[in-house]
Amino acid sequence: MRNDARTLVVGWRIETIAALAGLALLAIGCVLVLKPFFSALLWAMILAYATWPAYAGLEARLQHRRSLAALLMTLALVLGFVLPLALVATTMADTVTAGAESVRQLIEYGPPPPPPWVVDLPLFGPELDAAWRQFASDTVAFAAFIKPYIAPARDLAIQAGLGIGAAVLEISLSVLAAFFLYRDGIEVVDRVRYLGQRILGERAHHLLLVTGDTIRGVIYGVVGTAIAQGILAGIGFYLAGIPGGLFLGFVTFILGLIPMGPPLVWIPAAFWLLWTGQLGWAVFLGIYGFFVISGVDNLLRPYLISRESRMPLLLVFLGVIGGALAFGFIGIFLGPTLLGVAFALVAEWSTSDRPEAGEAGGPVPTPVEAEAVGRRN
Repeated sequence: MRNDARTLVVGWRIETIAALAGLALLAIGCVLVLKPFFSALLWAMILAYATWPAYAGLEARLQHRRSLAALLMTLALVLGFVLPLALVATTMADTVTAGAESVRQLIEYGPPPPPPWVVDLPLFGPELDAAWRQFASDTVAFAAFIKPYIAPARDLAIQAGLGIGAAVLEISLSVLAAFFLYRDGIEVVDRVRYLGQRILGERAHHLLLVTGDTIRGVIYGVVGTAIAQGILAGIGFYLAGIPGGLFLGFVTFILGLIPMGPPLVWIPAAFWLLWTGQLGWAVFLGIYGFFVISGVDNLLRPYLISRESRMPLLLVFLGVIGGALAFGFIGIFLGPTLLGVAFALVAEWSTSDRPEAGEAGGPVPTPVEAEAVGRRN
């Protein structure tokens, strides 16, 4: 009898170990399969959650036809994310072609004489004016000076083009995944509700609200402000006649994710206008950049972030840089969002032992319920 019991125990242990090993192998296989798409799928979940109130309102207007509402929201995301990025890629290709032709002509004919104001620059003005005039009169010396920089610049342009192409593909995959998250979002939230209650118990409801507020704060406050700055910058560059204004607007959007980033674009653009003798447009762009492009950052970002999240700007900066290094282009969105959620959850855990009265014990809400509760709070 004891031998039979031992045999049963040993058999049960072997079966348990085999089952756990099988589950581990299955999990590893799933991770390996999804690893190339991890960042795109994660951004799709964040994007779908942040825009869920718009989807819910659209679904109600369409008499709860979820597939149609999901399709329309997906088309809106295509117009808002994929199409501008594709236009930037096309503009960048044209800009690189025009730049290569300009460099060829510059090497062949040399630079033009320096503007009169160069010699009046403090500290290095006379030296710069003299060197500039020497290169303008000696095309062979200028060609020898500039040629070592041509190959690195060409390689950088190729890498940037490939990076933008990969970004278009990755953003497109995120938008496609968002369609299914919109359509089946209620079922997904039901699974999250069940898993959250199994793992975290009654705190799951409260922590989901904290996570949702933080995601909205980052998306609306950081990404939304950067988008507004990029659009306004593109308009200003177009009015001032800056070549490649659309591409520079996109660069302003990217740098808009970083505190004090947009001036790194519009200030050199204003100096370029001054250098080409367009004093009026240079003054216009300087005023426009200071009060409109950077002014949006000073007014809109604190308002939106204070409504939903109080994420430190240092985390935004580290999130943009670290996210780009870890996930590529899409990481500039993922990085701040992930750090913001982690910061909010750590702050919540460190300041409270349990949820506020009235929230504890409640069910994990759907995205629509979370939005409603977040507005009431």
